[in-house]
Amino acid sequence: MTLRSYIGRIYVVAVLLFSSALTYAQQTTAPKPPVALRPDIKIEHFMDIGPQAVRLLQEPTTGDFYYTTFDGNVFKIKHSNGQQPVAEQVFSAADHGITRLQGAAFYKNTLFLCGNISVNNNKGTKGRMVRYKLKPSGKHEMTEVFNTIEIGSTKTVFDHGFNGLAVSPDGKYIYVNSGARTDHGEVQDNGGEYPNARDAALTSCIFRFPIESKNILLPDDEAKLKSDGYLYAQGIRNAYDLAFDTEGNLFAVSNSGDYDHPEDMFWIRQGHHYGFPWVMGGIENPQQNPDWQPSPETDPFIPKFAHAWSVRYFRNDPEFPKKPANLNFTAAVQNIGPDANEYRDRTTGKVMDGDSTRATVGTFTPHSSPLGLFFDTNKVLAVDLNGDGFVLRYTLGRRASMMKAFTEQGADLLHLDLTYDKAKDNYSVKTTRMVEGFSQPTDALLIGNTVYIIEYGGKAGNIWKITLPGADNKKKAKL
Repeated sequence: MTLRSYIGRIYVVAVLLFSSALTYAQQTTAPKPPVALRPDIKIEHFMDIGPQAVRLLQEPTTGDFYYTTFDGNVFKIKHSNGQQPVAEQVFSAADHGITRLQGAAFYKNTLFLCGNISVNNNKGTKGRMVRYKLKPSGKHEMTEVFNTIEIGSTKTVFDHGFNGLAVSPDGKYIYVNSGARTDHGEVQDNGGEYPNARDAALTSCIFRFPIESKNILLPDDEAKLKSDGYLYAQGIRNAYDLAFDTEGNLFAVSNSGDYDHPEDMFWIRQGHHYGFPWVMGGIENPQQNPDWQPSPETDPFIPKFAHAWSVRYFRNDPEFPKKPANLNFTAAVQNIGPDANEYRDRTTGKVMDGDSTRATVGTFTPHSSPLGLFFDTNKVLAVDLNGDGFVLRYTLGRRASMMKAFTEQGADLLHLDLTYDKAKDNYSVKTTRMVEGFSQPTDALLIGNTVYIIEYGGKAGNIWKITLPGADNKKKAKL
């Protein structure tokens, strides 16, 4: 697979797969359907789409479906009874000015879009969020929510940018993730254009803005971002998806770097720091040790095929920033299995299964790239799923060299049964595979007891309709 992590490497693929088509309908050949792993799940092909799909969402006041693409397009799905659904373009990057569009969310009839733009001859980048108040007719009204000052982009696949969005259940705030600009905190100076630049105050963190915010200019200044009340949580490598549970708790799933760290799921709380760049997946980043001499021959956590090894981003780095003495980290949610809980033993370096060792993992199998986090907030699913969480894994182990060392599984839908541990003031999760066989799934949308799952799809993608067992069989998803 060309992508180890969709988030970190999607930019390269997006450039290669750029398409100018504005309307998509049927592919010429039928796609291979995913496979349900329990008998009470029904799978149907909903529609074909074009390439580079990132987000799938619903406008709550009308029920209309939309999806977005990495290169800045926004499509509305038109669906009439008895006819195949068709996607028609509503916006492009020329309309909203976001050329790397990775975040989208609705609040009532207002559409929020977020991502990055390139500056300084593609050597630098700025984050940007806008919102549109959608109208039944006429021109939609756009408002700029924020722009950032310029920071250095990188010549790597690890410049994640602004992406995941979530609106608070009370509608007062919108949250946005800004991913790391590095793999693991190394210097990325873009050919000397940004000397000694590692991660910045504007990266590897989650921001919170009042829902009606506008015309904000965000500085690359941690103290200022905190005093203005925008910087919500820090130390998160790339929380590409954020979602609230039934009790209003905010959770995030994050992909780790090229080292064999597990992929994190975090309970996000204001003012907490989650470890990056010093800790990922509950394992310390060895590059912070001034005497580290990295090599796959001596460190089994370095995959031989890792990009960060081939270009020597793993290196002896005595200038790596020291962890502040008074900084405490909040741990990842601990996975108790039975699925997605493979890990590499820190003592022996061997790949282990948590089911066999009874060890917990923080949180998912390394290199699996969790995406599409959502919760059954309306509690419409059957008793064993009711009110629970779900997440996709983008990577398929048997086609990805780094993940294959752990498992051939992946590209699947996972059920997340979370339990609060009062003593640890954190959660554990029972993780169970429900559907497998997706092709690069990137996002999911729960409507009633039906999950719509969108695929990035290479030259063309799909939306699948997954009907889960409901608490009341009379309540069906409608579109």
